Amino acid sequence: MNLSDVFWNASLEEIKCGYIEDSNQFTCLLCGEPVEKGVIYPQDNVLYEASRYIRLHVEQTHGSVFEYLLSLDKKLTGLTEHQTTLLKHFYEGKSDKEIQQEMEIGSSSTIRHHRFVLKEKERQAKTQLAIMELLKEKDQYAPAFVAPHKHAKMVDDRYAVTTEEQKKILEKYFLQGLDGPLSKFPPKEKQRLVVLRAIASRLDSNSTYTEKEINDVLKEIYEDYVLIRRYLIEYAFLERKADGSSYWVKK
Repeated sequence: MNLSDVFWNASLEEIKCGYIEDSNQFTCLLCGEPVEKGVIYPQDNVLYEASRYIRLHVEQTHGSVFEYLLSLDKKLTGLTEHQTTLLKHFYEGKSDKEIQQEMEIGSSSTIRHHRFVLKEKERQAKTQLAIMELLKEKDQYAPAFVAPHKHAKMVDDRYAVTTEEQKKILEKYFLQGLDGPLSKFPPKEKQRLVVLRAIASRLDSNSTYTEKEINDVLKEIYEDYVLIRRYLIEYAFLERKADGSSYWVKK
């Protein structure tokens, strides 16, 4: 299971914490960093047990889960850019008056209205979540959809892929299995997303690649490695420095 699947399958409490726990380790939901239980981790001349170290990792590496979640695409958060900005100010503990002056909008009562609207969204989200949980118990024919990757852009019908569709697409384009080469690059975007996701899973999420290194890896998958590299970046599976000197899997 890749990191996006782990993230979307996590409970609300796990997402709030930023990590999940199993019998052997803790795993960061934001970057996939594993922290093995029973190991003592040194940090700044202090020794930490695993449960404390994973919390420290989330805090020091990602700042806060709140900020990370707000950075996700608005199609995944359901928030407008304006609402995202307001939430950042609320999280920083600013008063309505301070926010109104900084954003130069309306008055303090305008900010209070926005707070009310966001509270309404919270109630709606809770109600919808409960409805969908109850639906799972009754809907025998609901297909299993593949969750979009966390940094997906412009989430739309291209991402409406069932696990059965994904299996067929991968079998069609990876004739020698997922560890083999890509036979050809798909013409349709939905198929491209499935294929690119599989290719991204073959990259080391903990490594930073030079341009030559990423090219060498992608050459083994498809002859037009530049095309694959470009689409991996375009669909936010891969990030790079502006000068193209280094590449890494987007977490």
